Amino acid sequence: MKRERSARILATLGPASSTVERIRALAEAGADVFRLNFSHGSHADHAERVQQIRQVERELGRPIGVLMDLQGPKLRVGRFADGKVMLAPGARFRLDLASAEGDARRATLPHPEIFAALEVGTELLLDDGKLRLRVDAFGPDFADTTVLVGGVLSDRKGVNVPGVVLPISPLTAKDRADLDFGLGLDVDWVALSFVQRPEDIREARALIGERAWIMAKLEKPAAIDQLEPIVALADGIMVARGDLGVELPPQQVPVLQRRIVRAARAAGKPVVVATQMLESMISAPVPTRAEASDVATAIYDGADAVMLSAESASGQYPVEAVAIMHRIICEVEKDPAWRAGLEASHTPAEANTPDAICCALRRVTGLLEPAATVAYTSSGFSALRASRERPVTPILALTAQPATARRLALVWGVHPVPFEEVHDVAEMVEHAGASAIGHGFAAAGDVIVIIAGLPFGRSGGTNLLHVLRISG
Repeated sequence: MKRERSARILATLGPASSTVERIRALAEAGADVFRLNFSHGSHADHAERVQQIRQVERELGRPIGVLMDLQGPKLRVGRFADGKVMLAPGARFRLDLASAEGDARRATLPHPEIFAALEVGTELLLDDGKLRLRVDAFGPDFADTTVLVGGVLSDRKGVNVPGVVLPISPLTAKDRADLDFGLGLDVDWVALSFVQRPEDIREARALIGERAWIMAKLEKPAAIDQLEPIVALADGIMVARGDLGVELPPQQVPVLQRRIVRAARAAGKPVVVATQMLESMISAPVPTRAEASDVATAIYDGADAVMLSAESASGQYPVEAVAIMHRIICEVEKDPAWRAGLEASHTPAEANTPDAICCALRRVTGLLEPAATVAYTSSGFSALRASRERPVTPILALTAQPATARRLALVWGVHPVPFEEVHDVAEMVEHAGASAIGHGFAAAGDVIVIIAGLPFGRSGGTNLLHVLRISG
């Protein structure tokens, strides 16, 4: 299960991929981490998926990460007496807290937090942006609006408020119950929806602690205004382009995608590009050329991972979608322009010992072209800092912590390898050479580079770089 690529693939599980056989096929085709979407499915369903993933992990002998994706707040209008209404451009339309079924003049919006954040002129988007309303007047329990872009509005359609920070927690009662359940399953990553501000990450961290790494889903324009503080607090970032594209003009999304990827790379945080990457493969055996280019663009930008959603969860060709994504990544990473782009967008190291060691690692691997880098890590810190440098060699992350190995399965260039603790430098060097050979990354006579922290077992203490020629 050695990967011949640096970027990773995150595949969503669902009805089309809910058996051990299909999960194994997805992993063999190239999936490194599996996403469980808690917007759908029961707790029993998700528990079974985790059990199946762990079975496949044991069979393949490769750590596999599990990401639980929390639903987050869903802002929706209420129901209509006739199931739907037609809103004409220029018409007046009221949203309020009344529980009566809606009609062509009003609808229920059971979210007082929205009314509290409105201003005259605020625009409201309904049904994924298909309809647009302008707020003319409002109070604590209503908003009178003018229809700017009309159309059919039916029961329970979503509401977006672009450009406004809503006083809403990213964790609903459902999310808290799901989170408690998911942490009990030992998931490796928690994707946090509806992130608007750094405080949202702190709120989640207070509940999660160190039991999983937190991935902030950037799907609200308000989060972009707080990008650097959010990146600093999260363990990883997801560019959730679907929701982001609802509240922003489509031409802005590619620019923001690149900005987010660069911010995450600069901070050494894994970044995932998600949503509609191979959308046509839900019903077709091959992607469009534009979709292939979309995946390639994320890889050229240096993203850690690309994600499949409905393509692998409910599509007709889930294994084929993973396989073609794998092939696209491999093709890009053969291109000399890919490596040149990574070098051009490299962020200078910070003035501390771990960054100095990893900066030296980048220079050493570039000069010596060793077979592999071996990073001894307990918390994952050493492997993350090594990955931030985007070295030319694969990174074997040797860790005695199974949870750390699974979390690192999402990280660019990192091949996590569980192993027993070492106690001195001589034992460390011996294990590094044996692991590089045993996992197919090196042979006798090859050079490898080793980074670690002394004393062993101390998180964030990377302070050693050793060049080893493996004896015959």
